[in-house]
Amino acid sequence: MNRIVFLQDLLDRRFGEGTTQVILPITDPYVKHHGALGSYATVFLKPGTSPAAALALLAQQPGVELVLGREAAARTLDLPVDRIGDLVVVADRGTTLGKSKATLDLSELDGIRLRSHGGLSDRKVYLMFSRPLSDEYAGIALRRPLRNFDVFDFVLNGLR
Repeated sequence: MNRIVFLQDLLDRRFGEGTTQVILPITDPYVKHHGALGSYATVFLKPGTSPAAALALLAQQPGVELVLGREAAARTLDLPVDRIGDLVVVADRGTTLGKSKATLDLSELDGIRLRSHGGLSDRKVYLMFSRPLSDEYAGIALRRPLRNFDVFDFVLNGLR
């Protein structure tokens, strides 16, 4: 059984339709891949919708690991403050986030578990290369934690 938290449905029931907008960066509808479900979502609130109340509602949902306001999400997750919503929601390892149950057809799954990415449990990414790193890039790898986007710099500039 796939555990899915339908964020737009929750918010619409509590605050009314049209008061919030959930954006899931993963929108690939290929059901057997991740079915437009992910571990990360951002929520935009219309004026008059309480950020504190929305945050509290989402934070109490089983399967939701983290809910942060815009500024806290930008600091904590190293996100661009001007490109995220009022809230950022992150699912736990065993949960995916969806917008609305009515817009999602999972009948093609046939018992296949969905995969997801974007959650805190996905932060550790191993970088493996077929050639050794240069001394400079080996030093960088020892001095600071590497992020998934570092792979481009390391492959293009750091291999012997």
